[in-house]
Amino acid sequence: MDGRAARLSPDDLAAVRAGLREQRLFREEQLRQIAAATARAAAPAHRRRTAQDEVDLKLAASARMVLADVEAALRRLAEGRYGTCHLCRRPVDRERLMIVPQARYCARCQQVREAGR
Repeated sequence: MDGRAARLSPDDLAAVRAGLREQRLFREEQLRQIAAATARAAAPAHRRRTAQDEVDLKLAASARMVLADVEAALRRLAEGRYGTCHLCRRPVDRERLMIVPQARYCARCQQVREAGR
């Protein structure tokens, strides 16, 4: 195993866990704010443009998707499966996990998945 694929240290795992929890809180708050804005906008006196409604829907969908990825990463951490590629089962590079802590795939498998879209 080369240095790039080295397992995360306990300090790395603690930092990743803290970052994921922070991301979860941020996305949950973002979804609450979008829901509140949508509820206010639904009142006839405050009806917004359709374009703004679409933006809010897309923001909420994106936030829900990221939140699901973050929660899945936290589950993998709790189960001791964090940092293993879902496709090739090899370790995901430490640098990748530190940048994208919710990553499910190593860089190579991620590229293959994106090329297949």
